[in-house]
Amino acid sequence: MGNADGSENDLILIRHTNEQGVADEALTYRKITRRLLPFLMFAYVLCYIDRSNISFAYLRFKADVGLSDAAYGFGAGIFYLGYILFEVPSNMLLEKLGARITILRIMVLWGLVSAATAFVTSPFQFYLARVALGVAEAGFFPGIILYLTYWFPSSRRAGATSQLSIGLCIAGVIGGPISGGILHLFSDSTVLKSWQWLFVLEGVPSLLMGIFAYYYLDDGPRNAIWLSDAEKSIVLADLERDRKTGMAEAGSGREVWLRLLKDPRLYLASIAYFFNPWSASVLAVWGPAIVRQGGIQEPFVIGLLIAVPNVLGAISMVCVGYHSDRRRERRVHFAACMGLAAASAIVLAAVHTSWFAAVLLLSLFSIGYYGAFAVFWAIPPTYLGRALAPVGIAIISSLGQSAGLFASWTLGIAKTLTGDMSAGLYIVAVILIVSGLCIYFGFSAVQANGVGPVKQSPRIGSQAIVDRFD
Repeated sequence: MGNADGSENDLILIRHTNEQGVADEALTYRKITRRLLPFLMFAYVLCYIDRSNISFAYLRFKADVGLSDAAYGFGAGIFYLGYILFEVPSNMLLEKLGARITILRIMVLWGLVSAATAFVTSPFQFYLARVALGVAEAGFFPGIILYLTYWFPSSRRAGATSQLSIGLCIAGVIGGPISGGILHLFSDSTVLKSWQWLFVLEGVPSLLMGIFAYYYLDDGPRNAIWLSDAEKSIVLADLERDRKTGMAEAGSGREVWLRLLKDPRLYLASIAYFFNPWSASVLAVWGPAIVRQGGIQEPFVIGLLIAVPNVLGAISMVCVGYHSDRRRERRVHFAACMGLAAASAIVLAAVHTSWFAAVLLLSLFSIGYYGAFAVFWAIPPTYLGRALAPVGIAIISSLGQSAGLFASWTLGIAKTLTGDMSAGLYIVAVILIVSGLCIYFGFSAVQANGVGPVKQSPRIGSQAIVDRFD
């Protein structure tokens, strides 16, 4: 009896210890999430608004600057030239100098360039401003993805990425009405034209937010005075376990580059990431024009209607990211979302005469696109590991974003030649299907999903201990 009582007491102690450990871990990551994610998400909102507000400014500045649809598409896409050239150096600097200095530099520069776009007077100046914005903004998103790997293990990363990426949706929800409202409010201004006010008023907040970031963020959990020593040890232990399941340490900088450039998965992931600039071009660059083609002319109303797909995209992003983390599965989630977006683009190309149909199909497109976006950036850090992630993430983002150089331009040429967006939407559908296939067939389950058991709730974890004792 004594031995039985001792075993039972040991079991109770183990159960209590396990439950307390799981509870402490959950509280720690909730604390990190509350501290970092709202700020990073808001910064991402500003980033996307400053990048995509030309879709609303275009409704007014086309004649002033002398742009055709093709020239506008080229200008929207040439943004990615500076962006892709400076992403890898920016991520390497973040790893060396830290997040605070890097985010300060990026946000202040892009805020200044965005505001200065108000003073372009020719197509060439417009192109120059877009390239400069790409250079200034380069490294922000891959830097934030890298920054999340300093705080969240792979089992929690899709959820964290989805919460960050809600900024895309929020930017679409509030960016449209705000941009349309500025154009309407300053339509009679004699100081600056309404589209000039748009760039100035939406550029300055990014500059101020960048300065605030320097004082608010920490470079990693070791530097966070708002975490206790016990909480720091939880995070650092999880990250260390994560590191051991990824690729082995690569060694010197040259060895890192050689390992990455010889890895075919790097190129498959980069090709798969083509879905992002093509999808963003449909929603952010040409979405207002698609709705306008359906018969709506007032910019503010167009902004309200464009908000609908982004609201539904935000819901999709949270749900897909959460479900992907719970199931510890990435490939099927990504491929299914790409399939939905591709099907929506095909139907939108065939049925585009009604603004209601346009908003409905753009909503389905948005659900697929944003759901895939939340899942995608949980995959590269998982298979790259800590040593290769800084350069690997930046390379994937740069190569994938290179599609942005010709995505908007191609859609603009198609619209110029045919008078509508049908041909361009069919091209987008093909790109999305290829992206889904690259991830589904290019990565094994372990490479995409990570290894190790899924973190269970306290009840399930306790039951597992009882099962082992039985």
